[in-house]
Amino acid sequence: MNEIFKAYLRKFVLVFFYDILVFSATWEDHLYHLELVLKTLQQQQLFARLSKCSFGVREIDYLGHTLSGTGVAMENDKLEAVKKWPIPTTVKQLRGFLGFSGYYRRFVKGYATIAAPLTDLLKKDSFQCSPNASLAFDKLKDALTSAPVLAIPNFSEPFVLETNASGSKLELFLANLNIQLLTFQRNFLLECRNNLCISENFMSSQRH
Repeated sequence: MNEIFKAYLRKFVLVFFYDILVFSATWEDHLYHLELVLKTLQQQQLFARLSKCSFGVREIDYLGHTLSGTGVAMENDKLEAVKKWPIPTTVKQLRGFLGFSGYYRRFVKGYATIAAPLTDLLKKDSFQCSPNASLAFDKLKDALTSAPVLAIPNFSEPFVLETNASGSKLELFLANLNIQLLTFQRNFLLECRNNLCISENFMSSQRH
């Protein structure tokens, strides 16, 4: 599917397997873009089920996110799921929560630091949820349920990149010049980089 829409990808089309998202700045552009996409499907003898389609909407849920003209947010049903998520009592349940929350880590500043007491439990032979881990679970739930709406990048404006290197972690904050938040990211350093000085790790965070 990516090959079929190669000429349109990231210009006004996004594709995930058989999910096709068409986005446009104006209604006139959108009609034109839809025409191109539908003609391409027709030429390839591919069909879209009408009941699965949404046309001309200003807001849509896509891959666990709600996309609109104002930005990208977590889907409401995902937020409700976080609010109702019980504290994990087994490693399997903990992996499930960390997998879910990790998918939305770009919405949470300092995700790795907040989640550290929980990820540490995965390294132990026996599962025992400590007070620190319980507190981390609650903090992570609070951070997710109060997550900001991330702005859609405006490539006509300069970007602000704030980076930080601390211990074994790299952190970045990306925004447009008007401080519209685009993403939070935090990565653990490879073991070989733990021996680098702070300034070297800082430069590494800028390269990331």
